Amino acid sequence: MALIPCEVSGVFVAAVEEATAPLVMLTDNSGRRVPVFIGIWEAISINSALKGEHLPRPFTHDLFIDIFSRFSISLTSVRIDTVEDGVYYAQLVMNDETGEELVDCRPSDGIAIALRAGAPVFVEESIFSGLMTSTTEEIEKLVELTTFMQK
Repeated sequence: MALIPCEVSGVFVAAVEEATAPLVMLTDNSGRRVPVFIGIWEAISINSALKGEHLPRPFTHDLFIDIFSRFSISLTSVRIDTVEDGVYYAQLVMNDETGEELVDCRPSDGIAIALRAGAPVFVEESIFSGLMTSTTEEIEKLVELTTFMQK
């Protein structure tokens, strides 16, 4: 398993004839991109974390960070390691005094938590090589979430 470190380069909305869908864009250090389609509330949470916003009431992802802190759990990383039938799968990699634990999660939740924890996001190399060219070409037609929400 070759895990590639990625940055969260933004939260966008893809508007196509069939639907409008939010997505988070992950980019590796060579510029390769992986678009991960997510729900609107996860998109808002990730966007909020990227901007360093602290809302008056916590998102669920903020609650996770508070629980981790209170129980001396550290988030080491998030791994997006599998894609099946277009669905991405991820794991939180956590440590406490007993050692490392992997917990299954949706990539969107893992990314939202990782951003708040300052933990890295990794993507399995095979996911990059499995992306279709048409998928990456559609990336150019995206609108940033903040811009989309202001319309």
